[in-house]
Amino acid sequence: MDIKSELNKAKLFNNLELMAKQVVEGFISGIHKSPFHGFSAEFAEHKIYNTGESTKHIDWKLFARTDKLYTKRYEEETNLRCHMILDNSASMYYPEIKNLSLDNLNKIGFGVMAIAALMNILKKQRDAVGLSSYSDNYNFYVNEKSSERHFQMLLDKLNSIALDSNPAKETKTFHYLNQIAEKLHRRSLIFLFSDMFQNEVEEEQLFEALRHLKYNKHEVVLFHLLDSEHELDFEFDNSPKRFVDVETGKHIDVYAENIKHAYSNKVKSYLNNLKLKCSQYKIKYVEVDVRSGFSKIMNTFMTERQKFN
Repeated sequence: MDIKSELNKAKLFNNLELMAKQVVEGFISGIHKSPFHGFSAEFAEHKIYNTGESTKHIDWKLFARTDKLYTKRYEEETNLRCHMILDNSASMYYPEIKNLSLDNLNKIGFGVMAIAALMNILKKQRDAVGLSSYSDNYNFYVNEKSSERHFQMLLDKLNSIALDSNPAKETKTFHYLNQIAEKLHRRSLIFLFSDMFQNEVEEEQLFEALRHLKYNKHEVVLFHLLDSEHELDFEFDNSPKRFVDVETGKHIDVYAENIKHAYSNKVKSYLNNLKLKCSQYKIKYVEVDVRSGFSKIMNTFMTERQKFN
């Protein structure tokens, strides 16, 4: 074990709540183009203005800065139930990173930080949040609550997931998504964070499991987490390399350039099929490069939060 690496990771994620707050404040600061001082007791967030809505709560100062219409949302308007689902199988711990930071995260670190940031907003709005995680088992489930004790428990759980040095090798995403769907009886906004890597023969089962999540009129968003440089574009230097399947342990020794074209075509075909199925099932698909920051997560949340009311 690399002790220094483990200490660096612990230093980051032991301050998960603070880091999540910084992510949210940084995003809001980007909208305002001015320092953000947090949510007041009354004001909860901005939401995108829809044509036909009352103009009473439009933030005209924000419009002057951004040339976009946002309205202010207030605490009494919020009554959201949100359930986070996190895939924490071995492939989510790619790439292996020794010194984690907000600018240098692997897929599991990004997923944990994104969930913590969304929880920060939900907490300010007094909304209820629940969490499920799965790998080779349905590892964790807790239903939606809004108490401070509940939020702290979830942060502790997320922290332990991010620091896991021996993640489970295999997973059957479709199996655990079906189990989670059976537990969610009250209408909720569901966010799934996964790289969606699955055995090819189980692809149709995975798509059916995604459809199962739509039961009980849930709104579902799939945040498809990928390291785009390597997992999509297959950008490796053309020296001999060993590529290892983290689930089965099987490996292949090859020059990256020799298989890049075939690999890219196969991945693109799978992604296109996944996007098509999400569209058919009315699941919002959001492809996220874990090296690109959290703005796509936050923008999607604001949009979906508004639609859910």
